[in-house]
Amino acid sequence: MKVAVLGMGGVGGFFGGKLAKAGISTLFVARGPHLQEIQKKGLQVKSIDGDFTAHPTQATDDLTACEDADLILFCTKTWQIDELAPQLKAILKPAAIILPLQNGADNEERLLQYFPKEQILGGLCRIISFVESPGVIHHPAFHPQIIFGELNNEKTKRVQAIKALFDQAEIDSIIADDIWRAIWQKFLFICTISGLGALTRSEIGVVRSNPFTRDLLIKTAQEIITVAQAKQINLLPADIDRMFEAIDSQNPNTTASMQRDIMEGKPSELEQFNGYIVKEGQRLAVSTPVNHMIYQLLLPQENQARSRNS
Repeated sequence: MKVAVLGMGGVGGFFGGKLAKAGISTLFVARGPHLQEIQKKGLQVKSIDGDFTAHPTQATDDLTACEDADLILFCTKTWQIDELAPQLKAILKPAAIILPLQNGADNEERLLQYFPKEQILGGLCRIISFVESPGVIHHPAFHPQIIFGELNNEKTKRVQAIKALFDQAEIDSIIADDIWRAIWQKFLFICTISGLGALTRSEIGVVRSNPFTRDLLIKTAQEIITVAQAKQINLLPADIDRMFEAIDSQNPNTTASMQRDIMEGKPSELEQFNGYIVKEGQRLAVSTPVNHMIYQLLLPQENQARSRNS
């Protein structure tokens, strides 16, 4: 099985690195100084599970190199799907499988605008990792895991084959019993902490310990669950309790990737996080006042970042 990894940030770098290290045919699609360093020296991964250097079969910025791929791991920022999917559609073979591992709850829905459902799996990952410097990925904490499955939750031969591939690369993976619930469970966590983290410009330890902002976290999450339930997603109020167990167990200095992007003046996933909840709430007649407030207060910074990077 030939694997193409789109986006060599923290997610694509770690999991792609593990695949390449295991000797699996792996294509890295990256750009700029990061790509140049990978081409010169391989990809260095500094991990709590052990450092290693991975040498992919090929590293390039040319998306057409994906034309022979059997499995595409979509590890770019969520908002880049609409930029890259039309280009991929023109080159991928019909049997190629796309597995999105980005944050967000609508990656699969957006991919389905370009590809037949037979080519799309549902997926997410749990990991804390980032690009430390060009050619170097840092995984400082948390046990990495990929959760994936067919959109109809069938345990097909192809998901079993991908699970075997991940096992070969010593990647912890789970074939989900309910992939949509799994996606939204992660989205509940990441969307809840990202918007308020960006708005307060504070680390998670500060946001969770302040009574006012903790209450806003709760209200943000409650709105997300109400929208999910309106979409027939099996999220429950008890998932908020589990979410706060995760929030309260985080290193107090932790920040979310969307928060870091906004604070650094970069384009972020605001539209795909709080913005998505607001727009889905409007479509489904679900009130989302807290997410609306967060979204509108961050939107001027987001628009400014996008205008600078256009």
